[in-house]
Order: sequence, then structure tokens, then C-alpha cells
Amino acid sequence: MTLSDTLYQQPDPAQLDRRLREYLPLVKQIALHLSARLPASIELDDLMQAGMMGLLHACEQYRAEAGASFRTYAGIRIKGAMLDELRRGDWLPRRIQRELRRVAEAVDLAGARTGGQPGERDIAETLGMSLADYQALAGELACARMLPLGEEDLELLPKGEDPAGLADSQRFREQLAICVAELPDREQLMMALYYDEGLNLKEVGAVLGVSESRVSQLHGQALARLRSALRGWLA
Repeated sequence: MTLSDTLYQQPDPAQLDRRLREYLPLVKQIALHLSARLPASIELDDLMQAGMMGLLHACEQYRAEAGASFRTYAGIRIKGAMLDELRRGDWLPRRIQRELRRVAEAVDLAGARTGGQPGERDIAETLGMSLADYQALAGELACARMLPLGEEDLELLPKGEDPAGLADSQRFREQLAICVAELPDREQLMMALYYDEGLNLKEVGAVLGVSESRVSQLHGQALARLRSALRGWLA
């Protein structure tokens, strides 16, 4: 546990203000990543305003002992807040969430067949798609939100559990850290570079030796794997 992480456990107003200013560049970075794939009519400032609320919640809820770094946790909360705002304005297609659910189910089936983390060819075969078509779909899933769960998943929640409360709970953060650690090495590295190190898609691609579009495919596939793993935990 680092000193920086420890400071997030019980931030006083002065610490909170410093942390909000410290992570403002992360909010802008995530907003820019999203806006590049959205209609020009969506204002960057609106995304950033929503992202700042996600950052505020991250500062208030983060506990270092949960395992994940603050930057990883904050990145997920910031992006999630932006996507929630887009969804409220009907800018985020429901199709993407449906496809994320469909791919997550295919990950479950392919994993049962292969006895481990399935490769993308296994997932594509389970979906009845060509590898190229599946990779294109995985790239689209990078815009999806992993949690809170969609309305169609509410039946999986433990009795009396609130989706927003679940996302803030220590047990969820601990399980998320476990699931991230179980991703295939390349996807785990991609998530660390994107969320922990704050690299953009081009920079992540340079580290991995792949294109930006390939990074998006890996990102979307990682989200589907995480969703699959967390659905199993909830069920």
C-alpha cells in the first residue's frame, strides 16, 4: 500500500480538493477517448462534468485495502459516470449493452468448452461469427459500461442489493480486482496501461505493438470477460 493510496481512505476537504485537481487530467483524458467515438454534438465539457462526479464518488468511496489502485478504480468510476450521462440522453445505444451481454455469455460457454480463458477464436466460434466480425464487435464494446448492471441483470443481484451500492461496496471492489488479475496477460497489461498508467489508445498500442483499433478490441473483450466473471459471482 502506498502513501498516495492511504490518503484516499478518509479524505478531509483539503485532501479531497487536492485529489480532484490531481486527477482532473484523467477525467479529460477519458472524456477525449469517449468523445472521439461519439457524435460531434456531444460537448466535451458535459462529459467532463459527469466525469468529475464520478471522480468525486471515487475519492469518497475508495478503500486501498480492497486491492485495486486508486487510479484503476477512479478510471472505472469516471468512465461509468460519463456513460450514465450519455445513456440518460439516449446517446449510448442499448445495442452495445445487449452485445456486451451476448459476448459475455459466449465467454461463459467457450470457457466451459475449453476449460479455461477462451481465446478470441473460441469466442467467435461460439457466437457463430467470423474472427474479423467478432473483432469488429469487440472494438465497439469498448464504449460499453461494465457496471452497474443493466436493467436486464437485476434478477442476478443478491436480494435487497442496490446496483449503485454494489458498485461502491468493498466486496465488489475486491472481486473486481480478483477478476482483473485473472484476465489473460495481454488484456491485463492493456487495462493497467489504460487505467493505471493513463496512456491513450495510441500509446497503449505502441507498448503492445498493435494498432489503436486492436487496443479497442482488446479493451472490449476484457470488459466482456469481466462482465462474465462478475455475473457468475453475483449469481
